[in-house]
Amino acid sequence: MPHDAPSAPPRPRTDPWFVRYTLVGLTYLIVGGLVAVPLAAVFQFALADGVVAYWRNLIGTPESRHAVFLTFVVAPLAVAMNVVFGVAAAWLIARFRFPGRTLLTTLIDLPFSVSPVVAGLSFVFLFGTGTLLGDGLREYGFRVIFAPPAIVLATAFVTFPFVARELIPVMEAGGPEEELAARSLGASGWQLFWRVTLPNVKWGLLYGVILCNARAMGEFGAVYVVSGRTGGETDTIPLHVQKLFETPSRDGIPAAFALASALTLLALASLVLKVLIESKLREKPAPTAES
Repeated sequence: MPHDAPSAPPRPRTDPWFVRYTLVGLTYLIVGGLVAVPLAAVFQFALADGVVAYWRNLIGTPESRHAVFLTFVVAPLAVAMNVVFGVAAAWLIARFRFPGRTLLTTLIDLPFSVSPVVAGLSFVFLFGTGTLLGDGLREYGFRVIFAPPAIVLATAFVTFPFVARELIPVMEAGGPEEELAARSLGASGWQLFWRVTLPNVKWGLLYGVILCNARAMGEFGAVYVVSGRTGGETDTIPLHVQKLFETPSRDGIPAAFALASALTLLALASLVLKVLIESKLREKPAPTAES
């Protein structure tokens, strides 16, 4: 008795047009109401009095200029710290199997589950007045809490996982074959890193740096706790915006919107770079004749 021919798989059914358009319309409505409209309102209020007034509100006072300066100092320092740690941790986790590997991976994700305010309080308990570390450092004239070093530490903590978490899957997907081949040909550790490892993970690294920098510039909770909120000394842009909103003066609200729009522009620029790098990460090398 002849076997029946295998039946063709059923064609996937599509939803009616009105269902598709309704879902798409609701998505755009929600995204527009929660994202686009608030962003547009920020720029509308920031530019309400013209470009000249906007620029004056942005950097017209020493406190605003210092907040911008401190933000552009703290964020690169925190990113640099996380790049060094992230590359080392990702290489260790992706290339080796050792006791405590799972625990290390879990600890890297810890800042995602801990409130930034709690993280800031932990630094206060470590480096504050009456603590062993805090009093010992102050004896040498080095103050951490309510000073820029605490802001850098708190920002580095909340942005801790971004670089490592982006690099670990990239390194695991690439495998160690090229590194082993370079090592067998006599490459030193630095040559191995700069000529083999780094070129293979450069897009993943840049992706993590962009996310880390965007998070660092907008950090509020942890910085609020450790900074002391001293105008012209320890205020970053988010802290200064909050102060300006609380200021009853006539110029406080326009200046707050001007600084908020600057952070928004940085966020949009980060988003554009993120999309461009995602396309690079999705690209696969074309097959060669040898393969």
